[in-house]
Amino acid sequence: MGAAVKTPGKAGRSGGRLHAGQPTQRRVLSVLVAGQILGGIGMGATLSLGALLAAELSGSAAWSGMAATMSTLGAAAAAVPLARLAEASGRRVSLSTGALIASLGAATAVGSAVAGLFPLLLAGLVLLGSGSAVSLQARFAAADLAEPQTRGRDLSVVLWSTTIGAVLGPNLFGPGEAVGAALGLPPLTGAFVFSLTAQLAAAAVYLTGLRPDPLLAARRMQGSGNDGAAPLPRKSGLVILRTNPAARYAVAVIALSHAVMVALMSMTPVHLSSHGASISIVGFTISLHIAGMYALSPVFGWLSDRIGRKSVVLLGQGLLLAALIVAGLAAQSTLAVTVSLVLLGLGWSASVVSASALVSEAVAIPERPAIQGISDLGMNAAGALGGASAGLILAAVGYSGLGYSAVLLVAVVIAWTVLQGLRPTAKENTRV
Repeated sequence: MGAAVKTPGKAGRSGGRLHAGQPTQRRVLSVLVAGQILGGIGMGATLSLGALLAAELSGSAAWSGMAATMSTLGAAAAAVPLARLAEASGRRVSLSTGALIASLGAATAVGSAVAGLFPLLLAGLVLLGSGSAVSLQARFAAADLAEPQTRGRDLSVVLWSTTIGAVLGPNLFGPGEAVGAALGLPPLTGAFVFSLTAQLAAAAVYLTGLRPDPLLAARRMQGSGNDGAAPLPRKSGLVILRTNPAARYAVAVIALSHAVMVALMSMTPVHLSSHGASISIVGFTISLHIAGMYALSPVFGWLSDRIGRKSVVLLGQGLLLAALIVAGLAAQSTLAVTVSLVLLGLGWSASVVSASALVSEAVAIPERPAIQGISDLGMNAAGALGGASAGLILAAVGYSGLGYSAVLLVAVVIAWTVLQGLRPTAKENTRV
């Protein structure tokens, strides 16, 4: 049974259905999962150490937060260029190029420690952010050849695989230091060597494994089913946002959900520590949160295929709302905060998985990379803004106030979803 593809204007006609074999899609998913695991190891092994290295090279702990900030900015900056590269040359070239840029970032970070240059570290962290952009684009690559009835599941499986690398990466701190010492490198740089190696391996996996390229193959299939019609002109991501309400809605859901998640999550360690929680309790809470973000994503992908994308968006927003209310009502309880963070991760997962499928379904194949790049840019920008704003809100009204403030963003998504209605439009049903 093949992956059914409908071309615009062919709905309801058998001549408009194209097919990609399931073995091809399974191969694509296997390659993407392998690349995600390697990329996750690379990122997980360095982000925490990046904060420590930033504090050491700058001479002040106040600069430690720049590690996450620069990496997020790097991911945002890489989103659109990598999407354009995918549009021009396919996913294989785009994903492997992004992984190579991330490997250059790891090498630059090591060089900054050797030279003792803090600005060079910041540059390396920006380049490392390209690895996060690759991770986000990989979930869209999983949707290129997917059947409409399994698109959410396929996308979510690739997102789920990030869990493996995120769990393995931090456990490489010790071995990384041993490797770094053996190579004569400064402390805190050994894990960056692992990151360099993992990103190079991920680039090789994408470059050699994504054959046929899923995006290019989907385009060829669409072209073969157009009965000689001229291809549709391609639009920029911003033009699509202005003219396509379905795409605008899906991009907004991802951005606002990510902003809510980052705002509360980023301030939780500060809040727990200020109330006497040990570093192990803080770490355990964040680990459970990350598990909530990724571990059940295939479940939400399956649900979005079965009961509808927007229904799962509402489920995700309900979970986010529950997380914020728990945080607001019981901010003094470590257990309640932990429960809140788990609900926060689950809500993020349900919202992002279902809305990512909607992003792919809102436009025709030629326009997918453009709107996907804008979506990833918006997601990273919203996360950076949410994290920056959360600190100010926490200082002004406390952790409970932060939770209640974020309810406004959830309310926007819920209202927008209800106004749109839960039934897919005829236009959405004709997308690949």
